[in-house]
Amino acid sequence: MHRLAITTLVGCALFPLGAGAVTLTDNLQLELKPQVVSDYRSRGLSMTLGDPAAQLEATLIHSSGAYAGVWTSNVNFGMNLKARLEQDFYAGFFIPLNDDVSLDVGYLKYTYAKEAQFNMSEAYAILKAYGFKFGSYYSNDLKNFVGKDQDTLYTYLGYSHEIVDQVGLEVRYGRFDFKDDVFLSNSGKARGDYREWEAKLTRSAFGVDWGLSYIDTDLSKSECASYYGYTDVCSATVVVSASKTF
Repeated sequence: MHRLAITTLVGCALFPLGAGAVTLTDNLQLELKPQVVSDYRSRGLSMTLGDPAAQLEATLIHSSGAYAGVWTSNVNFGMNLKARLEQDFYAGFFIPLNDDVSLDVGYLKYTYAKEAQFNMSEAYAILKAYGFKFGSYYSNDLKNFVGKDQDTLYTYLGYSHEIVDQVGLEVRYGRFDFKDDVFLSNSGKARGDYREWEAKLTRSAFGVDWGLSYIDTDLSKSECASYYGYTDVCSATVVVSASKTF
């Protein structure tokens, strides 16, 4: 569940067409992005029990703004679950309104080999304006212990800014809301949503994009364990990343 950077990925490839991607035809590009991270975190939660992950994204981008792609990563949910690979398939349309404002809308399908019960889909819309970014992801087919077809809504507000040459700051604050109360605390209180946030420093050096993130959620250890089975996959952490876009 990684889809937080589609607008940046597609936007950079479209301005101008041909920059930072492999040109297939006059109107079609292929963009490849391999990445390694010290912990695969999605919406504040570890998808690898705190272990590193290797990831690869491939996106076909048309000059009209249409795009489609696949993203993959190793995962580990523990508890004798067999899922070790996540593959996400997505398609959408990127609409540049001007040099500083854009809209990105699309559809995303998450799949997990050998654990298909975790498969789900989302429709998303991302508005980017003057360094700010607002995103919303809606799903109506998440399956969990409450029952199948659990509605969820994830929204976030982010901001990015280049501090000095080649050094950037990215911040995000998000809310993940479930239809039912799925998080239970030691006191017996239940809730159906949580908040998550990230502050990330980025630096381009030696042809590689480096990142250093601080990530946390407002879930207590008991709330985390009640839904995800572990107390520490929702806790604060620092994540180091390295990626390169072709």
